[in-house]
Amino acid sequence: MAAAAAAAALENSSLRNSLLSRTTSLSFSLKYLLQSSSSSHCLFSSKPHPAFTSQPETYTKEENDDDPVPTSGISRPLSEILKELNKKVPDSVIRHRIDDGFTIKYVPWHIVNRIMNLHAPEWSGEVRNITYSADGKSVSVVYRVTIYGTDAEIYRESTGTAAMDEPGYGDPVQKAEAMAFRRACARFGLGLHLYHEDIL
Repeated sequence: MAAAAAAAALENSSLRNSLLSRTTSLSFSLKYLLQSSSSSHCLFSSKPHPAFTSQPETYTKEENDDDPVPTSGISRPLSEILKELNKKVPDSVIRHRIDDGFTIKYVPWHIVNRIMNLHAPEWSGEVRNITYSADGKSVSVVYRVTIYGTDAEIYRESTGTAAMDEPGYGDPVQKAEAMAFRRACARFGLGLHLYHEDIL
């Protein structure tokens, strides 16, 4: 009888250890999944949603909270933002294209976007107008960029035009919008030196 009880206890112990090891493994896998999900900006979270808890949500300092994040824009006066935007852009981000036999220097729209996010993160942009030419051969876009500082806000508008049959990636409206966006930002000084450096 004692031997049977010992065998049953041993079996229960083995079963318990097996379940614990599986639970630990599952817990580790779930923790890993949640960590990798949060690092890749997914919707999963290891913290309960405030709607499902009776306690108020509190902020706890994470290990990576000390990472430097560029935060300028709204926390600075407009004059400081414009001063940063008027600095020359590095040669490494400048691209060249041939237009009517002339070499044109420009900064791609996505790099202009990143520079704006860095120096004026609260900027906004909008398409104000799209106009097709009467002959249907081109399209023009008017784009407005607004920058917000602690003391004021300011906007600039510009146009961009693209041929309907222009080769390359993207449709004509996208190309015209990208050109108008770059030009509107240049009116704040971003990459403006590219338009007149040959006469300096």
